Amino acid sequence: MSKRLASWVESANSAETEFPLNNLPCGVFSLDGDVQRCGVAIGDMIFDVAAAEVVGLIRLGGDLFKAPSWNRVMSEGPSLWDALRARLIEILSEGSDDEQQASGLLIPQSRATLHMPFQVSEFTDFYASRHHATNVGTMFRGPVSALPENWLSIPIGYNGRASSVVLSGNPIRRPWGQVKRSKEDLPRFAPSARFDFELELGAVVGVPSEGPVTVDEADKMIFGFVLLNDWSARDIQAWEYRPLGPFQSKATATSISPWIVTTAALEEFRVDGPDRERPLLPYLEEPGPMLFDIKLAIELAPQDNEASMIAKTNAKELYFSSAQQLAHHTTSGCPMRTGDLLGSGTISGPAKAERGSLLELSWGGHDPITLEGSGDTRQFLEDGDTVTMTGYAEGEDYKVGFGACSGQLLPAMDNPYEG
Repeated sequence: MSKRLASWVESANSAETEFPLNNLPCGVFSLDGDVQRCGVAIGDMIFDVAAAEVVGLIRLGGDLFKAPSWNRVMSEGPSLWDALRARLIEILSEGSDDEQQASGLLIPQSRATLHMPFQVSEFTDFYASRHHATNVGTMFRGPVSALPENWLSIPIGYNGRASSVVLSGNPIRRPWGQVKRSKEDLPRFAPSARFDFELELGAVVGVPSEGPVTVDEADKMIFGFVLLNDWSARDIQAWEYRPLGPFQSKATATSISPWIVTTAALEEFRVDGPDRERPLLPYLEEPGPMLFDIKLAIELAPQDNEASMIAKTNAKELYFSSAQQLAHHTTSGCPMRTGDLLGSGTISGPAKAERGSLLELSWGGHDPITLEGSGDTRQFLEDGDTVTMTGYAEGEDYKVGFGACSGQLLPAMDNPYEG
């Protein structure tokens, strides 16, 4: 494993920063309400790549950063991605001939407002953690029938709402929906009482496709990754999901972290997938390591109280990789577009403290968790709660991180169909 790359940006050389020169994640920022533009995080600063293109420090052709979005760069493919990364490392490395000119293009992150780093074309969410699927299945069907018959063979997913993908920091409003408390009750329209989070990794598709692609081709199509919280209304979901799966229970919001960590920055942290209990069909077989060793954590803070760590897990716990999910998505001929977002599904490990949702942590509400910071208990989220997800891959003396994925739950609005 390589060591931390040295930069003339002093804060990038700290072993504690999530944004060393090895990382260079891609985001969009603005200053004091000014125009939004593309930048990369480096230490506690942002390097303004849009300005760097204007002054000629970056010359890769064709106004790549004219729009405040990484979609144009993403659509160009791996050759340009590699050239851009190499040039950024050259500019920001210790001893660079470009330091004097480039230093004027650094913006303190503390002064910047972050925005959506890319335009989301479509959103598909998967169900790819065996521990999560087993936990949820055990709760609803018992341990013998926990996994659906097809689960070990196929990446299960559903098509979500690109329109409700929001940036970390945006508040989330508790949704209304149809719920049914018991077999004897009639359904009623009410605010969700079992609102939850889901800790996921989101893959951002760069290269579009027409027709089926292999797992190897799919891997090369993925520009990078974000942390993702797929907010879920469990009571709405329980009533609506048969026979076609989640619908309104997943449409409230999906939060993502502000920085896209490129696949190139994560290459050092690739790991093999799990042993297969059932052989995969040839089109899903991995040509090499497709998962990533990324440490993940969840904190929950009640309103006006300190945060408590409630779970830690790792992205290597996934059973199907993002490349496998993407390859499977194309088998029907479904075109993939630049800006498509693929959620991994909730990532859970084998231990209770490694579960990526409150549904699992509280075992369907029957075993409430206690928050160490406040002493409060939780079955599901309460109004005012803030959920913060973090993640990083860890090298010998550096980290490659995503920045936080955070959101506060606000009370439900008044009944929209009354008054």
